[in-house]
Amino acid sequence: MNSKWYVLTALVIMAAATVSCGAVKVSVVAEGAKVEKLAGGFKFTEGPMADKEGNVYFTDIRNNRIHKWSLDGKLSTFMEDSGGANGLYFDKNGNLLACEEVRRQLVSIGSDGKETVLADKYDGKKLNSPNDLWVDAKGGIYFTDPRYGDRASMEQKRECVYYLTPDRTNVIRVINDMARPNGIIGTPDGKTLYVADHGASKTFVYTINDDGTLADKKLFAAEGSDGLTIDNEGNIYLTNSVVAVFNKAGEKIESIRVPEQPSNVSFGGKDKKTLFITARTSLYSVQMRTTLGAQQ
Repeated sequence: MNSKWYVLTALVIMAAATVSCGAVKVSVVAEGAKVEKLAGGFKFTEGPMADKEGNVYFTDIRNNRIHKWSLDGKLSTFMEDSGGANGLYFDKNGNLLACEEVRRQLVSIGSDGKETVLADKYDGKKLNSPNDLWVDAKGGIYFTDPRYGDRASMEQKRECVYYLTPDRTNVIRVINDMARPNGIIGTPDGKTLYVADHGASKTFVYTINDDGTLADKKLFAAEGSDGLTIDNEGNIYLTNSVVAVFNKAGEKIESIRVPEQPSNVSFGGKDKKTLFITARTSLYSVQMRTTLGAQQ
C-alpha cells in the first residue's frame, strides 16, 4: 500500500465523520438542563402564559384560581373565583384573556381584576366550554370550544373552533368537523394555525385566510394534545404522556419527560428561553436552547 492509498483513506474517513456530525440532532433543551419542579399542591394546572416581562400565569382549574409565578421565583394568586379558567393568553394591551370553562365564556381581565366578556354565545346559543386560545397579530382571537364531562347542558350541537374578529364584534365558526378540539397555536407571521383534535388523537394544520377563516386542512401529527406551543425554529410542542416536539414537517424530533402528565406548555422567563410546563398537581420548568416563537 502506498502513501496515496493512506491519504485517500484518511479523506474518506474525514468525509464520513463530517456527514455523521452533520446528522447529529441538536436538542431543543439547553445542554445539561433538567426538568425542575417549581411549585406543587394544586388540583389540575393548565394554561401557562407569560406576560411581556416573562412572569408566568397559569390556572388551577379545579381550585378555580389563576396563579402567577414571578421572575424572582415567587408564587402568588392573581385571581380567585376564576370561572374555571383554563387557557390563558395576553393581548397587545397587556390584558389577560381567559377561557372560562364553568362560565362558558371568553373574557378579558384587566390588571385590576375586572372582567369583560368577549364571547359567550354563537348563533344565539351558549358556548360549550371555551378551552384554549391564540391571539393573532391583528388582535383576532381563535379559541376552541369542546365539552368535557356532563353534556346535558350543551346548546351547541358540535364541538368547534371559533374566531373572534379583531374588533371583537363577531364570532365566526372556523372549524366544525372535529371530535373534540383542544390545544391551539399559530405562527408569528399569522399564516398558519395548528389545532389539536384531542377527541380524535390527531393534530391538524391550516392556512389562515385574510379574513380569519381557515383553509387547506392537513394532518400534522397522528396524536392529539391538550396544549400547544411553538418555538423560534417552528417546532410544535404537544402535551400527552410527555412533551412531544415535532418539526415543521410533522416529524417527532424529541420527547421531554415530566414527573407528572403534562397538560400545557409555554415559553417564559426574562429571555423567553424557559419552557414552563403545567402537569396535574404541579408547575415545572426546563431551560431551553430554543426560545419563544409565537405571536405574544
